[in-house]
Amino acid sequence: MPHRPTVILTGASRGIGHATVKRFSDEGWRVITCSREAVPVECRRDPNWTHHIEADLGDPDSRAGFVAEANQVLAGNPLAGLVNNAGISPKTPFKERLGCLNGDLNDWRAVFELNFFAPIVLARGLAGALVRGKGAIVNITSIAGHAVHPFAGSAYSTSKAALSALTREMAVEFAALGVRVNAVAPGEIETAMLSPETEVLIPRIPLQRLGTPGDVAAIVFRLCTADCSYITGTEIFVTGGQHLF
Repeated sequence: MPHRPTVILTGASRGIGHATVKRFSDEGWRVITCSREAVPVECRRDPNWTHHIEADLGDPDSRAGFVAEANQVLAGNPLAGLVNNAGISPKTPFKERLGCLNGDLNDWRAVFELNFFAPIVLARGLAGALVRGKGAIVNITSIAGHAVHPFAGSAYSTSKAALSALTREMAVEFAALGVRVNAVAPGEIETAMLSPETEVLIPRIPLQRLGTPGDVAAIVFRLCTADCSYITGTEIFVTGGQHLF
């Protein structure tokens, strides 16, 4: 019986992360996940979702603990995919965008710890397993990392812009190990993170609709398969065309 490929995915408890878990599971992959919360009860019945590790990837100690536990779960077996999906986009106490002129800089640091540093730490810590699996890394960036966004905030946007640049750098360095690194940049996707005001942006989306978590999950999955074996250092926009303006 052929060995089932394994994927590790962060930020799995809702939205894009949860939809991506379902896509990999439906395709028969073994799924190991991480989030700050327990997974929904119905998801625990999924036989392919074999392990969920509760950890705060924005905290260096918790992050290191997750890497150690994930490697224990892998037990020397290959890893075919690492999806760095966990991210935060906080607001100030006054519910404003976390911008350049407002908010505590420690809040900025917290954003970068999760949105930028966690993908580096996980990629380093799981590099051996990825090499054994000739695997792929997919970083979830954002349309907000490429243009000023009315709702995202400067801290979130710059952390995602940094992650886009990191994806290119990682692609070159990890290529020597036989590991591919790409990014997926969602636009306005119907998730809990979406601002209520987002509806006003639909006229600026050529496909005239919000995206679904499944739209993103489909691309993330494909980037981890042999269909994309010659693709690395690429960022795919899942925006309905919004990034063209």
